[in-house]
Amino acid sequence: MTASAKPVEAKPGIVAELGTVLREIWESRDLLYQLTRRDITIRYKQAIMGFAWAVLMPLLIVLSGFMIRLAMSKFAGRPLVVTTLAAIAVKALPWAFFVGAIGFATPSLSGNLNLVTKIYFPREVLTLSTVLAQTKDTGVALVALAIMLPFLGVHYSFTVLWVPLLLLLTFVFTAAAGLFLACANLFFRDVKYLVQVFLTFGIFFTPVFYEPVLLGGRAARLVMLNPLAPLLEGMNLAVVRGHNLLTPLLATTSTGETVTIWSAWFLGYSAAWAVGGLLVSLLLFRRLSYLFAEYV
Repeated sequence: MTASAKPVEAKPGIVAELGTVLREIWESRDLLYQLTRRDITIRYKQAIMGFAWAVLMPLLIVLSGFMIRLAMSKFAGRPLVVTTLAAIAVKALPWAFFVGAIGFATPSLSGNLNLVTKIYFPREVLTLSTVLAQTKDTGVALVALAIMLPFLGVHYSFTVLWVPLLLLLTFVFTAAAGLFLACANLFFRDVKYLVQVFLTFGIFFTPVFYEPVLLGGRAARLVMLNPLAPLLEGMNLAVVRGHNLLTPLLATTSTGETVTIWSAWFLGYSAAWAVGGLLVSLLLFRRLSYLFAEYV
């Protein structure tokens, strides 16, 4: 007699697998909350400045950008308007959130040896907690920025209603990047050093200190390929310039070239990167999680 064939278990599809990941994260929300509280407590334990650190990072970016734009205006012989400082401030806040969250998220797995190797829980919460902890800093800075902007010539209009969506997409994109980099850093420990280099020089490839139109048509289009660029420019246009993000916006460069500086497609592009990147990162994270204990 021939042995009966052993039944083969069907692997769950991608949608079912993602559903399982999201369900487990939701069921571990209490753990996520406790880890977030732990990260915030550790970050501010015995800190002299306390929550003033939340404002310091965006403030340093704004002052650096102001000095660069001041030098550019002097060189071009054009006056520097006060709303330029407001635009830098509005874009500096989400950039500071991204830099801070990625800096803590990248080593989130390699820095939690005991948790990763001893007990089972969705490992994603270790990385997500660092991103959530950064939102507290950003929330403090956001309140300070909202109070400051009217003194910089900003008049709020209905277009500020775009801000929650832009901030949400920034959070989702940051979480996606954090999960991917935390996983990569576990297998290749020099990733954290590459991330630090990117975070140091990435600001020059992201329109924080400048508007893409200043670079000319082709360079402006290349800069907007950065998924963060439309989110930062959207903040500037919606808050400082009172522009509806559903309406296209054109500008003329110093050479007379007409450049599209905003289109609703830009926002869709960033949203696709944010949502798609999060789903891919969660899937990759889960499929490699069985190897984490070996590499921590």
